[in-house]
Amino acid sequence: MTIAEAREKCKSALGRIPRDVLIMAILLLASSASFGLGYLAGRDGGEGSGRYPDATPLMTAATSSGIFASKNGTKYYLPGCTGADRISDANKVWFVSALAARSAGYAPAAGCKGL
Repeated sequence: MTIAEAREKCKSALGRIPRDVLIMAILLLASSASFGLGYLAGRDGGEGSGRYPDATPLMTAATSSGIFASKNGTKYYLPGCTGADRISDANKVWFVSALAARSAGYAPAAGCKGL
């Protein structure tokens, strides 16, 4: 069978299917594939811990300077900021810069000057 013969065979087969049914079938297949891929991407992305799974520590807890946040919170702090002392060492997530903390989904704390 040549390519021209295969094309004609496909045209005749598709010609028997109503156009509305064909469009609905294509939409159903595309939406199902999109949903499935989104579901799989969500399962892979949820492997971290805490509120923001991608907020991985970029510095060790032994670092005395830098920016940190709570695993369970939404704000980031500098050491010595108001409220920063209430975060336990076990819950601290360290970052090398404010930009790294922002990209992980954290916002600057209101009571922390210098951020």
